[in-house]
Amino acid sequence: MSRQGFRGLVILTAFLSVFLGGLAVGRGWGAGRPVIEKVAPSALERFDDPSKVFIGAAKAAQPAVAHLIVTRLVQYRDPFADFYGDEFVRRFFGRRMPPRVGRETSMGSGVIVDGQGTILTNAHVVREAHEITAKLPDGRQFKATSYSVHEELDLAVVRIEGKDLPVAELGDSDALEVGQWVLAIGNPFGLEHTVTAGLVSAVRRRAAGVAEGEDFIQTDAAINPGNSGGPLVDLKGRVVGINTAIYSRSGGYQGIGFALPSNLARAFMARTR
Repeated sequence: MSRQGFRGLVILTAFLSVFLGGLAVGRGWGAGRPVIEKVAPSALERFDDPSKVFIGAAKAAQPAVAHLIVTRLVQYRDPFADFYGDEFVRRFFGRRMPPRVGRETSMGSGVIVDGQGTILTNAHVVREAHEITAKLPDGRQFKATSYSVHEELDLAVVRIEGKDLPVAELGDSDALEVGQWVLAIGNPFGLEHTVTAGLVSAVRRRAAGVAEGEDFIQTDAAINPGNSGGPLVDLKGRVVGINTAIYSRSGGYQGIGFALPSNLARAFMARTR
């Protein structure tokens, strides 16, 4: 064999050694790892879609969830009130301007629970309201004819008048169990008709500083500002709670929300008729 041929054989042998060694290392590296196989989308069609239950529950309750727009009359304080409080100043500069009255608007949620136009919401949503407008998902808007509040429970009943109103069924909050799926429906940050899902984290929970002495449903369904007064519903679309408050150090959702039980709301609603 010529010197050139021998040199080529050495190079080929070295290349094969490296290649086979690398292959062996690769196989060793992958040993014990799960094999990920691609599944055709058509294969998934034979499985039931659990999200259909959530879709059905949302469709059952969502048409009855109102976006509440609350207007209050506020009196603006004169920034020079202290200045004009001095008798010497009043004598030389005259009387100050009378206080001005303006309007402030806030938003929340509520849910229609009977055909007579009864809306359940939170007291803090409608407290001291001058005017309440209920905007429904179908585009209709109604002015509230009256409202009643229970400050200790942070519950309110708002009345509207209209035909063919959508209604959400009131469920039995005493039947709730920890680990049960629920949906929170409302208008967080003005994003109308938002649906979030979570579990019942606890029942008969006390939430200090919200409504003292009352038992709350705790949930990890996302609740944010604007969700207040909206319904917490089970997977049959029944209202089992009224979303009331969150525990948060940031002001936003941190996985701990509280809803007033529907049975408390039902009892209060009966007393306002």
